[in-house]
Amino acid sequence: MKDTQFGELPFLKFDQGVETCVYSPDGTSFTIALSDGNINVYSTSNWEVTWILSGHNKRVDSVAYSPNGDRIVSGSYDSTVRVWDVAVGDCLYIFIGHTSDVYSVAFSPQGTAVASRDGVGTVRLWDLESGDCRSIISRCGHIYAMAFSLKGDTIALGSDDCGIRLWDIVSNECRSILIGHTNSISTIAYSAQGDLLISEDDNVIRVWEAETGTCRSIMKRDHQAVLSPKRNQVALYGMWSEEVELLDFETGACIRKLDHKRIYSVAYSPQGDQIVSGGRGQEVRLWDVETGECRQTMTGHTGTVEKVLFSPKGDHIASVSYDMTVRLWSVGSGSSRKISNRHSDGVMNLKYSPARNQVASCGKDSTVRLWDASTGVHCLALIGHSGYVNQISYSPQEDQLASCSDDRTVRLWDVDSGGCLHILTGHNDIVNDVAFSPQGDQIASASWDMTVRLWNVSTGECQHILIGHSNGVRVVTYSPQGNQVASSSVDGSVKLWDLETGDCQHSLTGHSSDTQRIVYSPNGNQIASASYDTTVRLWDVKTGICTHIFIGHQSEATRVVYSPRGHQVASSGVYDRTVRLWDIESGECHHTLIGHQQAIYAIAYSPRGDLIASCSDKGEARLWDVATGECIWNLDHDGWTPSTSNVLSHPFVWMSPDVESFITGDGGGSVRRWDVIKEGDQYRVHMCWSSTNGQLTVEDACVQDVQGLNELNRRLLKQRGATGEPSVPLRDTSTKVMTMASVVSKLKSSSSNTWGLNPSPTSPVISLTNHSAQQTEQAVDAGTLENKSP
Repeated sequence: MKDTQFGELPFLKFDQGVETCVYSPDGTSFTIALSDGNINVYSTSNWEVTWILSGHNKRVDSVAYSPNGDRIVSGSYDSTVRVWDVAVGDCLYIFIGHTSDVYSVAFSPQGTAVASRDGVGTVRLWDLESGDCRSIISRCGHIYAMAFSLKGDTIALGSDDCGIRLWDIVSNECRSILIGHTNSISTIAYSAQGDLLISEDDNVIRVWEAETGTCRSIMKRDHQAVLSPKRNQVALYGMWSEEVELLDFETGACIRKLDHKRIYSVAYSPQGDQIVSGGRGQEVRLWDVETGECRQTMTGHTGTVEKVLFSPKGDHIASVSYDMTVRLWSVGSGSSRKISNRHSDGVMNLKYSPARNQVASCGKDSTVRLWDASTGVHCLALIGHSGYVNQISYSPQEDQLASCSDDRTVRLWDVDSGGCLHILTGHNDIVNDVAFSPQGDQIASASWDMTVRLWNVSTGECQHILIGHSNGVRVVTYSPQGNQVASSSVDGSVKLWDLETGDCQHSLTGHSSDTQRIVYSPNGNQIASASYDTTVRLWDVKTGICTHIFIGHQSEATRVVYSPRGHQVASSGVYDRTVRLWDIESGECHHTLIGHQQAIYAIAYSPRGDLIASCSDKGEARLWDVATGECIWNLDHDGWTPSTSNVLSHPFVWMSPDVESFITGDGGGSVRRWDVIKEGDQYRVHMCWSSTNGQLTVEDACVQDVQGLNELNRRLLKQRGATGEPSVPLRDTSTKVMTMASVVSKLKSSSSNTWGLNPSPTSPVISLTNHSAQQTEQAVDAGTLENKSP
């Protein structure tokens, strides 16, 4: 059962496009309109088809339930509107009169009338008692949007003449026209309380008092908008945007941004505390409105997600995709309702705290997370940034953590409580790097705004702004003595700054292209720099003179590190896929480490200096013997697929010298610890723990004779790759029989957030991906899971 996600329900697969879908008001049924004109009605208790409503001979673009849920109205490209009885599946009315495709239909709040809008901009009102057309609204420009008022006595109409008409249903007359828009009105909606009317054109959102017609506020926009049920904020999104913006409803100010690119659909939960989004990334994301935290990432679609919606109670999500499926997710209870204990997007960087035996990770999901390095237990999530968190740094005392972000801020955190001590603002572009001084009293930050800033840790005040680079600053680092700061820039230079005065002591020039990395030698006398010009240079810190130029890489040199003793420098070329070990005295290349098949994005010496690790961006990793240059262990990328989430990727850090272990982060948001074990002359790498990803993976599982599975679970597991009947009778072969109770027992005996693994020396074999015992019991009730032996 591969990649089955907790809270997931069986998905609905069709052989033609899904046009739209909607829940009934009480959430007990769910209707899907298809491109062939059929309408499928499902019971949400078992997700079986209750009715297939046939009659339209062209695609159905719009469906809606009556307020009490006993009827469904549908509008079709066959120019007709149909009203259906939900209890028996019969067609009660066929409304004929439109001369073009019917794009939109809606019930009045009392359920006594239906409004329909067609492709030529005409709206018709139909009486459900008589079946007659009550009125035809035209000659108002091309009507693009319509919405009933809460009382049902008015229908608001938005057209291409830029006016909003409030049409009195009883008198069949236009009561008033709201003027202010300068473009065609694309969307109209009443607030949940009915006292406000929200309208959109291509440029602005306007909020009107429904009774008086007074324009209450104007918000600029170039995307689509959704109003929160709490009426306190608006979510803006678009298929070309980089995020979902949450705006304050009163002021229009941006509250926070949710990092989800190219969005097609956004919906608030009925309670207004969550948002779901879906788009071209083929995944569905669930967000906490208050914190901006991504609570859950739901995968499975293979095409663009075009629509997402909550059930009326907010306990389920439905998502519609171009892949002709509707996927269903339970989010109302249990672990899925809690804040996720993993990154929901790629891990950007890692740091290790020896005193705490703790790992800190930062990610594209705007969070910093703290982990127990021994067990992998998730300790804290530091939430506050509104963009990618690019770098983190522990204080020397390891009681504080600094982070920097795309949101142009630096944050200082208390590691014990997770509280934010200071928000350091001043940079006017992305902050790329942050570092603590060796004394712990100062923080340095580097930004694309071409400056380095020095901050007082106690007060949060900016002490110096270091100006001199002519392009964005990538890296900032303190000297081991703490009397100097070095910075590297896209302008190709390295600058050394005096901490007391803020003056530039030396500008180290010589690289002809972007300087990617700089690092001080352990004794602080030298700096090594790696550049896009393919060279690595060593500089004398006192004089600023270049003492060595290491030439050999055939592509951009992007990483450089000193050995723990400082006698050697290692560098990597990102595309020549080599690691080179250089003697700092002679300048000779001792070894060229060849074997990577993919671009190298991380290198690091082990604490003892006898090993060096190198990692690619595609799940490929290698360990090398520094003395001989031999590869002693590798994890090849050949088996890598997107579902394994970049098993070993750029974020990489070794632990203490007492334990040969390293921590990795990946593009899927997971953090993992690996132990290096030497057995004679051989090395073995064992994955000790992995952060939970909420997925169940059991290879070659058979659901025959499984006890306690309900039909929904059985259907989901079979959709996800489980088999119904084994290829040979189980009891006639030497088959291993594993009970879910035994799985749960093993899980409970291990760490609550980890699963111990014993992979082979060359490749980890993961049969049960990390999750808690409670989640396992929720996913499959305790029973017998029969699994064929290898």
